[in-house]
Amino acid sequence: MSRMERRRFLNPGQPQTLLIAVYLLYFNAGYLLFLMLINATFPVPYLVLVAAGAAAGYGIANERKWGYGLGIAMAILPFLMRFDAIVQLIGYRYPFGSDVLSLLFEIALVALLLHPQSRDYQRIWFK
Repeated sequence: MSRMERRRFLNPGQPQTLLIAVYLLYFNAGYLLFLMLINATFPVPYLVLVAAGAAAGYGIANERKWGYGLGIAMAILPFLMRFDAIVQLIGYRYPFGSDVLSLLFEIALVALLLHPQSRDYQRIWFK
């Protein structure tokens, strides 16, 4: 490797849509971890959500295709976890609940990641 790759948690050189999506992925992971610490319970599905959300943000910040794919999965997952069939299968409901504010953040994350500017940038620059 001729040049040293720089790893970062945020990439201000990316479009605003991706940068804000990274912020939201980190925020969701951090808030879920905070909820688990307050309740002093650490169910495995929630630990997986925390790790996957943080990994998706880190992957997008470092321009990795797997990070973008994981980010989209983490953005769509809350909508899937609202269905009772999924809740019955894994035994856990999505911890952010079904209030309007949570729904707005979930919709915003999906919209930011699927925005044409985000898709074009990841298609051209992500490895």
